[in-house]
Amino acid sequence: MGIYDTDLEQTPANYTALSPISFLRRAAQIYPHRLAVVYGERELTWLQVWQRSVGVSQALRDMGVSKGDTVAIMCANLPEMFEAHFSVPMSGAVLNAINIRLDAAMVKFILQHAEAKVVLVDVEFGPVVREALLDMQPAPQIIHIEDASYHGGELLGEKSYQDMVAKGGADSAVPIDALQYLPKNEWDAISLNYTSGTTGNPKGVVYHHRGAYLNAVSNALTWDMGEHPVYLWTLPMFHCNGWCFPWTLAVNAGTNVCLRQVRDDAVYQTMARYGVSHFCGAPVVLNTLLSASDELKQLVQHQVKVMTAGAAPPAAIIQGMQAMGVDVTHVYGLTETYGPVTLCAWQEDLWGAESASEKARLKARQGVGGQMLEGLMVADPETMQMVPRDGTTIGEIMMRGNNVMKGYLKNPAATQESFAQGWFHSGDLAVWHADGYIQIKDRSKDIIISGGENISSIEIEDVLFGHPAILEAAVVAKPDEKWGETPCAFVTLREDEKVSESEVIAYCRDNLARFKVPRYVVFADLPKTSTGKVQKFSLRELAENL
Repeated sequence: MGIYDTDLEQTPANYTALSPISFLRRAAQIYPHRLAVVYGERELTWLQVWQRSVGVSQALRDMGVSKGDTVAIMCANLPEMFEAHFSVPMSGAVLNAINIRLDAAMVKFILQHAEAKVVLVDVEFGPVVREALLDMQPAPQIIHIEDASYHGGELLGEKSYQDMVAKGGADSAVPIDALQYLPKNEWDAISLNYTSGTTGNPKGVVYHHRGAYLNAVSNALTWDMGEHPVYLWTLPMFHCNGWCFPWTLAVNAGTNVCLRQVRDDAVYQTMARYGVSHFCGAPVVLNTLLSASDELKQLVQHQVKVMTAGAAPPAAIIQGMQAMGVDVTHVYGLTETYGPVTLCAWQEDLWGAESASEKARLKARQGVGGQMLEGLMVADPETMQMVPRDGTTIGEIMMRGNNVMKGYLKNPAATQESFAQGWFHSGDLAVWHADGYIQIKDRSKDIIISGGENISSIEIEDVLFGHPAILEAAVVAKPDEKWGETPCAFVTLREDEKVSESEVIAYCRDNLARFKVPRYVVFADLPKTSTGKVQKFSLRELAENL
């Protein structure tokens, strides 16, 4: 042993496991009376959120929940959903926030696979969970969450969330430290999130306290959020734990403004009422806001920042938001990386003089690694050799670092495959530009190979989004006897707009190389996942049968 390994051990005085639980303790201790959560007429301070979370964590322990147990929740973006991100891990359990748009069969699969011991159920989703629990053995204990502003649904079971809160008590002191609530090991699981499962049963992605802590801080740094931002919940908290933003908003003691449903009128009215400074959303959410009436848009006269990800955003959408005065930060990540881990870091000194369209094109790239990501590269998945930074050669995006998942729950083969050769393999295909910024060209399963040429569906979609009559677009491969595959475009038009298939194809010919032009255009509403991603597997089936 060297001199730096002698008599210099870890002790409670110099080492604490990293956990986002610490952020809540600090916010409640320093800013007890600052507004933490708003939902309609309900308001909670940071001290109240602490007290309520202490109560729920104690109630869970009283129900027999202990370290490593799974506590599921199926809930809209309500204060209770926000609190669960602290109360459940404070009890030692693992939070499983379930996609609220899943059917009963899929909810049942998740509850069984996760071995959920308790499930917290928002009244709106009572009927779905009741059906999911039929004949389930053993069945989890049920806690219902009431919402006086919601009419309908079903209250499941006799135990209520409010009864659990009462165990905290209004006199619950905020400790100087939170050691009694922290994990013994920061590698302990904090949450479980399921992938979309579009091609089979979803995989359970396990996060640890350390990664959640670091990604929460990374969000604040990436977005330059400062102290006390006002954040609007348009992003579902069940999606990668809201990209870790429940924990981020405790880092900077901000205000969480909750919405049960994301509608253009509700978003603009809420932004104006509370002076919202930040919100997140997939490109489909931004497109909805862009398509709103001028009357709604004029409600917001202050500076607003949006972070977008979830699908490669067309440059036209970024340019549209910028033109509205909304500053766009484009990030990229996956469920397996706690949400965002790269960003298109803006460099004003290099790009400030560019045109609006060129700025939007630059911002549409996935960019560079965030502050907490150790490694990011585009490489050949077979040889693991990095591709040249020429903006042309396609490889797979790979990451490594503390904000990569622990692995897939009860699926060692998938975990081992995704971590092959010491890197997480994203499955996203991209190019690497000379300035070090990466740009996605497609998912590996979505690339179109026509006559031996690789065609990026995203590149074609980007062009289609630039057409003034097109609201949404998605491009998939259609089998072709001569070329192997050929691009097929599915298009949704804006209200009261009319355009023919031949006109769309002609527009593409003016903006794309000939071999990339779609040979088929289908006008239809696009099927989407609950997080706004287009379900391309459904479109591929439709294209195959055309």
